[in-house]
Amino acid sequence: MTHSIYLYIFVAAAVSCLIRVLPLTLIRGKIKNQFIRSFLYYVPYVTLAVMTFPAIIAAPQIPIAGILALVAGIIASWKGMNMLGIAALCCAVVFVCEAVMPYLA
Repeated sequence: MTHSIYLYIFVAAAVSCLIRVLPLTLIRGKIKNQFIRSFLYYVPYVTLAVMTFPAIIAAPQIPIAGILALVAGIIASWKGMNMLGIAALCCAVVFVCEAVMPYLA
């Protein structure tokens, strides 16, 4: 069996195209089922969270710094801070934690 890179590229392109085209062709009208509508509404947020959460913990050299930054970011967003301020706060928390933690151990 010979392996062709062109075949792999074609299959990947076909699958990507089908994933995007099939919902447009199969679903003609507005979705009336409330469960499916709410499910589809939250899919982008869940996908972003699933990709982001492991990186928050794994990106810093010390994982506890990422956890502390996550907690600080959640509290700051709960209090109404804007997104730029939250990002700066989380970066500062990681920076301070990684600067201080080696001296505490």
